[in-house]
Amino acid sequence: MKNSIRTAVIICFAFLGALPLRGQELSLEIPLWATPPTENNGLTGPETKVGSKGFTANVSYPVLKVYRADAARNTGTAVLIAPGGGYGALAMRQEGDPFAAWLAGQGITGVVLKYRMPNGHHRIPLEDAKQGMRLIREHAREWQIDTARIGVMGFSAGGHLAATLLTRYEATSRPAFGILFYPVISFDDRWAHRGSVQNLLGADSTETMKTYYSNELQVTPQTPPTLLLLSNNDGTVKPRNSIMFYEALRENRVLTALYIFPSGGHGWGFRDTFAYHEIMKTLILQWIAELWPEQASAPK
Repeated sequence: MKNSIRTAVIICFAFLGALPLRGQELSLEIPLWATPPTENNGLTGPETKVGSKGFTANVSYPVLKVYRADAARNTGTAVLIAPGGGYGALAMRQEGDPFAAWLAGQGITGVVLKYRMPNGHHRIPLEDAKQGMRLIREHAREWQIDTARIGVMGFSAGGHLAATLLTRYEATSRPAFGILFYPVISFDDRWAHRGSVQNLLGADSTETMKTYYSNELQVTPQTPPTLLLLSNNDGTVKPRNSIMFYEALRENRVLTALYIFPSGGHGWGFRDTFAYHEIMKTLILQWIAELWPEQASAPK
């Protein structure tokens, strides 16, 4: 795959809209931690639904929601999915379950990470993401997953979490690849999404911590291959975030591609009213297929 910035003005692909969506049902839901982790986010009370889109807030009990791949089409690939929500809530309905179900129908096990809200405890989301990767590996035989083909996908603030995992993994939690949608990348005041910074860092919002969580500064040649997708008119997370991460990947000779759609704004997730919804799905499958060309998967 060639490294390139590709502005996706691809009106000739309208026929893709006729392709049916095939998805799988939720297979199981499991606790992320067998015993409560040491660090607590300090949130009390039940989870709540907030806003017109029904984001899940006040999350303090993390789980994995597993959508196992269609057995007849299983590629052995799995993706850990981190929904966005500014590190204050989770867009499970838009950026979690629908993506996982669709991926499963394409032969890719989708695992939604319902991670704890940091509430200023900045280590918590990354620890949950690392644990999610470890759990997928532990269940790889049972779920028919190739441990060399486990990636991470993230949206907005969940994209920041995914990018943090891609640049701060350990041997047991290393993703094979990343797919980032309109991600928060930088905590530099010029480009940062302020709500995400405040919710993740809280009172520890020092310049040192902002630099630490500016993921464009943390890329190395060992960072896994990464695909980025966003819209040019995103008014919530500046497109410069994705461009800086892409440029850092290229400078480190990491396989990458960046697709900037001309419209769509922020937070389109799996919404089929997004003008480039079908193209977006095709790009994801093509990206994964090109990582393992011997077992390509095309949309059905």
